[in-house]
Formats: sequence, C-alpha cells, structure tokens
Amino acid sequence: MSGHALSPGRPWPMGATITGDGVNFAVFSAHAAMIELCLFSGDGRKELSRVPIRDRDGDIWHIHVGGLTAGQVYGFRAHGPYDPERGHRFNPHKLLLDPYARALEGRLKWSDALMGYRIGSPKGDLSYDTRDSAFAVAKAVVTDPSFGWGNDQPPARTRSETVIYEAHVRGLTMRHPHVEKGLRGTYLGLASDAMIEHMLKTGVTAVEILPVQAMSDERFLLAKGLRNYWGYNTLAFFAPEPRYMGKGGLWEFQTMVRRLHTAGIEVILDVVYNHSAEGDEWGPTLSFRGLDNASYYRLAEGGRKYANDTGTGNTLNLTHPMVLRMVMDSLRYWVEVCHVDGFRFDLATVLGREVGGFDPNGGFFDAIRQDPVLSRVKLIAEPWDIGPGGYQLGAYPHPFLEWNDRFRDGVRRFWRGDAGLTRDLAARICGSAEKFDHSGRAATSSVNLITSHDGFTLEDLVSYTVKRNWDNGEDNRDGHSENHSDNLGVEGPSPDKAVRAARDLRKRNLLATLFLSQGVPMLLAGDEIGQTQGGNNNAYAQDNEISWLNWRDTDAALTAFVARLAALRRDHPVLRQRRFLHARARAADGLRDVIWRRPDGAEPSPQDWHDPAFRCLCVEMRMSAEGGDPSPAAVFLVFNSGPAVPLVLPETAPAWELVLDTTRPDLVQETAPAAVPAGSVLMMRAAPASVPRKGESK
Repeated sequence: MSGHALSPGRPWPMGATITGDGVNFAVFSAHAAMIELCLFSGDGRKELSRVPIRDRDGDIWHIHVGGLTAGQVYGFRAHGPYDPERGHRFNPHKLLLDPYARALEGRLKWSDALMGYRIGSPKGDLSYDTRDSAFAVAKAVVTDPSFGWGNDQPPARTRSETVIYEAHVRGLTMRHPHVEKGLRGTYLGLASDAMIEHMLKTGVTAVEILPVQAMSDERFLLAKGLRNYWGYNTLAFFAPEPRYMGKGGLWEFQTMVRRLHTAGIEVILDVVYNHSAEGDEWGPTLSFRGLDNASYYRLAEGGRKYANDTGTGNTLNLTHPMVLRMVMDSLRYWVEVCHVDGFRFDLATVLGREVGGFDPNGGFFDAIRQDPVLSRVKLIAEPWDIGPGGYQLGAYPHPFLEWNDRFRDGVRRFWRGDAGLTRDLAARICGSAEKFDHSGRAATSSVNLITSHDGFTLEDLVSYTVKRNWDNGEDNRDGHSENHSDNLGVEGPSPDKAVRAARDLRKRNLLATLFLSQGVPMLLAGDEIGQTQGGNNNAYAQDNEISWLNWRDTDAALTAFVARLAALRRDHPVLRQRRFLHARARAADGLRDVIWRRPDGAEPSPQDWHDPAFRCLCVEMRMSAEGGDPSPAAVFLVFNSGPAVPLVLPETAPAWELVLDTTRPDLVQETAPAAVPAGSVLMMRAAPASVPRKGESK
C-alpha cells in the first residue's frame, strides 16, 4: 500500500483506533478465510485501496496502517464459504460496515446489489450475487471522540426522585417556534433553552429518547414515501444517527448531554440490541451477516433461517461471547465517551434468552451487573418479546427497572369504568408488589406509564375507541386493536364543551394516578400539552406532523396541572418510596404504613375487593415500616371512578388538608372535603390539628 506503513497492530480495542502514527483496525470473524480492509475517499465514493488483514489473534483480525488520521472512510470485505444451509453467507463483493463504526459516511441507498443472493434467481437465497455493493452502503469513519466536558457530572438522580420524559429527538422540536429553525429536530434542539425550560417547568428529571444509534429505513417504507421514524432498526451500535445532527458530528450529541446535565436532567437512551437492520434471509448484507452470520445471529433450520423472536426477521445471538462483548463495549462507549445516564432495552427478553429459555441470571445480566461502569447507570427493560416465554414482567434482576404494561392497562380500564378493577388498581398504586417485591428489589422497580410512543397519545386515548392507522399504508391492520380507550361519547375531535370537559377530567385522573403511585412515572412527551396523532396508535413511519409535537396549539392548563403533580410527588416522599408497603405497624407510632379504606371510613372486606360496584378506593400511606425516616407527612388518596359519594376521613391524623382535586385543577390547598366528586382523584395530607375541616369554624 503506497505511502502507508503496514504492521500487524493489535487485537484491541475493537474497531478503528487512532494511534500516535496511524490507525489500528480490529474486527471479529470466527469463520472467515480472509478479511480485507478497504479505504475510501473522504466522500466515500471511490475505493482507494484494498488491504488484506493477515494477522489474526484467535478470531480477531487486526492491522495497523500508518499515516491514517481521523476522517478516514473505510469498510471491510470478508472471504469465506457461501453456504446458507450451514449458516455461512460470506460474499466479498459486498462492502461491510464495521460493527464498531463510531461515525458513518453516506446513507444506505437501496439496491439489489446489497443482497448476497441474486434477486429473482430460482435458487432464491442460495444463489450468489457478484455485484459490488460499495456504492450503496454507508461506510465507517475513523473518529476522534475527545470532547471538552469541563466539570460535567452526571445528575445521579435517585430512582425515587426520577420522572421520565419519553421523547423523540426529531419530533420533539420540529414544530417548536422558540427553537432556532436550524436546530429543530436535532440533538442540539432537544437541549435548547426552550426545551430545557419546559422540561424543568414540568418536573422532568430524565429524558428517555427513542433510538439514536445509527439506523436504516426499510425498503418497503421508502417505496411508500415513508421512513422508519421511531428508529428501531439499528445499523451501527456505536454511531449517533446522522439525521439528528449537522456537521458537528458526535460533538453535537455530547453537547446535548452536557447541557442537559447542567440543568440536572439525565439522558437515557432507548437501545435495540435484540436485532439488526439486516432482516431475515431475504435481507441485505450490510455488516454482521457478511462478517460472520453464524456467530452474530441465532439461526434455525440448520442455519439457513433466522430465529425471529423480535418480529423483525432476525435475532442477535448474545449467547456468543463476541456478540455479547460488542453489546457491552457499545453500552460502555455511550456512558464513558458520551456521558449518558442509562438505557431502556427494547424487547429485553431477547437479551436474557439462553439455550433453555429466558434466564435472569444469564450471560447478559451477569455481564452488565458486574460491570463497574454499567452497573451504576439506570437500566430499564421492556420485559417482553414475541419469542417463547417472551412475557417476563417482574422477572428481571436488580438493579433493572421494567416498563409495567399491567399498570398501563389496569389504570386505563379502571378510569374507563370497567367493573371489578379496584383490586387491581390497589396493586398498581403500591408499585405492583406482586410482580416486583422479591429478591431484594425496590418499590421503584416498576416504570409506570399510561402512554408511550407505541400506542395512543393521552389525548387520543380519551378521544378514540378505534385506531386510525390508514396513513401507515397497511390498510389499518397494524397497531394494537385493544387500547382500553374511551371516546367519552364522540369519536375523534369534538367541539362539544361537555365532551371536552369530560375528556380533560379523564386525562387529569389518569395523570394523577400515574404521579401518585409508587414506582417511577414515565410521561410521554406531548401528553402534557394535549398532543394528538389523529388516532394513529402506531406512528412508527410518520416522520411528519402526525408525530411532531404541535407547540403552537398547546393546553397550558394541562401543562400546569402536570407540573403541579410533579411538585406534589417531589414534595411528598411518601409517594415515592424505595421500600414496598406491607400494611405493617411502624415502630414510630404503631400505625400501619398502608391502610385501605372505603369512602365510609371502613376497611374493605374480602367481599368488597371482589364487588364490581366497589369503584371508590381510598388509601392512607405513610413511610414504610421497614426502615427509613418516619417523619414525612402521611397522605390520604381517593380514586373514584363512580358517582359522588360522602367521605369519612380517617381518625389517624389530627386533621387532613386537601392539596389535589382533579375536578378543580387550579386548587392549591384547602380543608378536607366531606364528599368525593364523581370521577375524581383527591389527595390529602396529614395536617396540624389547627386546620379545620371544610365547613367548620377555626
């Protein structure tokens, strides 16, 4: 190779690493016969040289090329058997992206040349395609990730004080009038003054952003004029998605994190390590498939087919040590180089599925829990997939938190008026202890949600009974059909003031239940301003005004109400405890830490808990009897999905003061009421004896 000194280099770190006099490359393949390093011009259009990597340490191929610097564009070609029936799909005509690529040059351009087989051949995927794919693939770029972090420190919010805000980088600011136009839809836009001010006002402590690892748009979506908006189609696990940044590259992502940290807001990434963008056996050869298909993927039927526990066509094989290493290296990269504060793992059951099925003590969980970097950040599991034994809510080990769909569905159904849901609501209010109170797990293990990116927005939840996904181009077949929603009398938007008032009250009741329950609340970005998607409950391909938040037509009253709820939660530690409540007597005062009541003051009988007419649930909460500070004030909560009913206050406190009534969202504080309004949530706190009951003289 003219002008560049070649030497063996070293097998670590993986990927491309700048040294004092060049770049070291290291790539894994257990079954390749030869790997070639391909160097390209700065725009990625011209292949300048092709260098065989001759040194191999175990299954890691490595080489050092002198004289190369940051900005060098490169890829790999892998030689080996093309034998799909045995799991091997090597094809050196296909340029391959480095699995450890830190940045990309160009975007994927869909072409039949991306396929390792000949489309239309009677042999199907057993055929072999000889067209060069280099013109169509995104290429890796050698990067220098150094950044001036200054005195940046992680906010290190405790789980008990965390309020998560689930947001999409692009959709959050594309329509925001107070975000600079050139920054809308970008990492820097997310961390703009306008967005930080809004999040702080709303009480947010952590922003959980939908996938930002470099992704690709599926061919069938582009053919419909759509794109993969959500981003659950990862191409490169170390590279930030280019569509959300300008020419600043990684610096822009790092700046976002630093600005959010300065405001005390944590950054949690939604990550997709369960599958890749290569699809099934009919998909393109972009990276993993061409480097070592039999190692990177879980295969079936002798190796020709792919396990599809994800519904996307393939499943990454985390039981392989080098695939697991890649995932661990990627996670550490985002923490150490980009300073993120945690991860939400998409379809996390896949990550814990061993040969015998899901194992909470499997390799992935063991690796992450012993890691001195990763074990200290927030780890959130989406505890299901479509594979065998895929639903694993409550089965994850400490310190994982889990998205709780039982909270979502149970709370929706209770407020819809479904009969017999009061007992279930009691479990959800107390952190779903029947699922999470084991193995030393905390009461903050449940991530409580009413809505998320996947499904109706809060506004649509109270406006539609039927999904309206026609814009997705799948004849409304996609998306969940059962949403436990209720249009309150009119399907879709309504000018009727009574309908609007009923919907607004329902939203406040749902939000109040979310913020007053034990666990970690998660708010979908836009729910606090009244965002609608027009009834689309699967807007994964809608990179347009269906999904983009409408900041010009916001519900200021609802935003203020959410801020009020967050403040109540922050100011009352009894609402966000680390320990589960077991109705045990406290040593400090002999009172039980949780006491369930009917509105008449009596404790519910076993028959009451199964009575479908039991729709008004009251609960006294105090700090747990199992330790901790007993001094924070007790609260008395009322959740009433039925008609108005008289209320008898507990005699366990000298007096109670009302601090929340969802039928009167502007209320700040007054003496406790003698009745519960229909369809309402009330919060009262123990007050000094000098505070009179409503209607009494001082």
